[in-house]
Amino acid sequence: MKPAIADWLNKVPEVTLSFWVIKILSTTVGETGADFLAVDAGFGAGPTSLGMAALLAIALFTQMRTKAYTPWIYWLTVVLVSIVGTQITDILTDMLDVSLYTSTAVFSVLLVVNFLIWYRTERSLSIREIVTPRRELFYWATVLCTFALGTAAGDLATEALGLGFTVGAVIFGALIAATLIAWRLGANTVLTFWIAYILTRPFGASLGDLLTQAKTYGGLGMGATWTSAIFLCVIVLLVTVAQISVGNRKAITQ
Repeated sequence: MKPAIADWLNKVPEVTLSFWVIKILSTTVGETGADFLAVDAGFGAGPTSLGMAALLAIALFTQMRTKAYTPWIYWLTVVLVSIVGTQITDILTDMLDVSLYTSTAVFSVLLVVNFLIWYRTERSLSIREIVTPRRELFYWATVLCTFALGTAAGDLATEALGLGFTVGAVIFGALIAATLIAWRLGANTVLTFWIAYILTRPFGASLGDLLTQAKTYGGLGMGATWTSAIFLCVIVLLVTVAQISVGNRKAITQ
């Protein structure tokens, strides 16, 4: 039975250190996982994109059917959004020969438009108030835009602008740290959250490339297979802890 909207609780997790760790790991898995499926596993960009999009549709449908934050469903959806967002940018760049400057600009505009429509409709961009289907749809549309934009911006910085993977990761990491400092000094919570959320994607993309790419290209040569497997294991561990914690809280309140 579909839950009544009035019975919905907030559908996204609290913003804690664990949230940011899983988010960054998810963004890196989006980069390395997409590369593994398309290149290492030999599926190719097209079939990988279609398969991951189908899995994302199933996960998002399941997420929308819940009436409260459920860690394993939520983070599975995030990982799949990360992979699909990466594939969207990769297809535009590698198959359709769209410039990274163009894709970065287009995704930036789409993100701003989504924010404007979301705010004009709901009068709030806070993730603490994702308590209706419409707000959740705005939320996930925003998340997908941030992943596609982050991939394009990360590739633009590290490849087109020639900064390299290490410098790119350091720069985006420093920007995230600066955003955290601004928040600690009293900057708007919603604004700093979304800035940091957007920046974690190019940071994760740069980190993923740094770990997976061959040493001759400036990477550490770990490969997409091992990097994806290690990061996925850590994500599963942290999400399992979160799921157990949610279950314990429900048991206490019942």
